[in-house]
Amino acid sequence: MAPATLTRVPRVTAALRDHDWAWARENRPRIDAHWAARRAARPAMFNGRVLMMSGQALADGTLHAWLFETDYAVLTAFKDLGFPDPSVSNAFAAAVPRTADGAYLLGVMNRHTASAGQVYFPCGTPDHADVAPDGTVDLAASALRELREETGLVATGAPDAGWVVVRDGGLTAFLKPVALPDDAATVLARVDAHLAAEAEPELAGILTVRGPRDIDPARMPGFVQAYLRAAFA
Repeated sequence: MAPATLTRVPRVTAALRDHDWAWARENRPRIDAHWAARRAARPAMFNGRVLMMSGQALADGTLHAWLFETDYAVLTAFKDLGFPDPSVSNAFAAAVPRTADGAYLLGVMNRHTASAGQVYFPCGTPDHADVAPDGTVDLAASALRELREETGLVATGAPDAGWVVVRDGGLTAFLKPVALPDDAATVLARVDAHLAAEAEPELAGILTVRGPRDIDPARMPGFVQAYLRAAFA
């Protein structure tokens, strides 16, 4: 597999478009069987509606992304089968929180989730909550919502550090840096309190990364490793 590519852009726009995805249509029985097996292993998984990416273009400092709607069972099969159709990408936005004393914060996915044990930035697949009436998709709002829901952290002010877009095989991560005003100890205490108050938190905990030695290839996906290695270069 080719190494992940990292592109820094000042602006990202996204819009919902109709897309007839032949791979998903032609492989529906296989997708349904795969979902049944995944659900048997993790009954908490829910087959909701999600957005994926059918194309993108970079023009005048703005990356334009075209998204379409499908279901989570299709996305899950697409990922687990190794991204068999290069015309489509599993695209999502993530906040990259960094504390005032320089620690990046990553979530450890809880055991009931589809990605149990993996470690990455707070994120989630875009859905209809991120789509405006005119069809535009607010990826920044999606990233900040996931940050708040998973950790309880609320970004103060409007993050204006541009975007880092990482393409890793069939995955495209739109990463939004978020500078937190407090040090790591203060932030971690706040997140721990948030997780303790939830009946079934999505995260089992938080890891801090302060340098290349803290990167864990066994648990961190390629897009996370690519971002962190570039940040510490």
